[in-house]
Amino acid sequence: MLSIKNSFPHIKLNKAISTLFVLLVMISTLQVKAQLNPFQAMYFQNPYLYNPAIAGREKGLVLNFGHNQQWNNFPGAPKISAMTAELQATERVGLGFQVNHDQAGLINSNRFMATYAYHLPLSHQGQHLSFGLSLGISDSRINSNNLNGDPTDEQVQRYNQLKPYLDGDLGIAYRSDGLQIGAALPNLKSTFFKTSESRFDTDRLLFIGSLSYKIHFQGTAQQLTLEPLGTYRIIKGYKDIVDAGFNFRMEDYGLNLQGIYHSSESMGIGFGLDKNSYAFNFAYNFETGTLGQYTNGTFELGLKLRLFNR
Repeated sequence: MLSIKNSFPHIKLNKAISTLFVLLVMISTLQVKAQLNPFQAMYFQNPYLYNPAIAGREKGLVLNFGHNQQWNNFPGAPKISAMTAELQATERVGLGFQVNHDQAGLINSNRFMATYAYHLPLSHQGQHLSFGLSLGISDSRINSNNLNGDPTDEQVQRYNQLKPYLDGDLGIAYRSDGLQIGAALPNLKSTFFKTSESRFDTDRLLFIGSLSYKIHFQGTAQQLTLEPLGTYRIIKGYKDIVDAGFNFRMEDYGLNLQGIYHSSESMGIGFGLDKNSYAFNFAYNFETGTLGQYTNGTFELGLKLRLFNR
């Protein structure tokens, strides 16, 4: 039993316990909210991350690598890594593959998806209607090596005995010279099937719709493009989220500046360089609400390679 010296006032002890409890709740909330702010690259650089209908839209083989984590790396802080590969097999068929690793607290989740997309031309003005389907395996495990307790606990063993399950994504997209509209149903198992209560299944993306339009500025010395974007997301176990952002691009130099606001009270800024054969980006996301005083935000690094595109 813990003993406290009599010189410590009782009210101070209660205040310390209350403060500790609030901090633990806030840290838990930050971990949850971090899962609600996805890769910023998905909005402009790599939309295939959320919509399988985008796969194979660019010529050749396109590889994307991304990593996202909190700036102050306290134990159990969320980290997300992803690798995607897209191939334009024919003018109408695109193939893709995704690997995603998500770590939040003691839970490690992995997802492997293969994608087939069909791009149907609607006219000679660059209008296309695309359909995409991804199928693969999702799995979650508790990392017992980082568990501060009994790794043989029955609840831990029971969770880790859950088998990987079949999952999928479904998407549709329309594009013209400047307009792009998309909608996707990721995590089909969470959307249409009841998941076991033994598996943590909240904060999963169930639907996302997007709309963007590229505006080209004429009569300037530099070729400048501004692309406003808006998305609407439905999250399992959380309120719906609206995202509004822009991508400002200097075409001659391949430089771009991005900004995105999430109605979940967070904002992201980013910049990058996009050339014919490669691209990279850096983004920083920070809380704009009351949680901002408890975190230094998250940073994201991304690399894109274009191979055999000539």
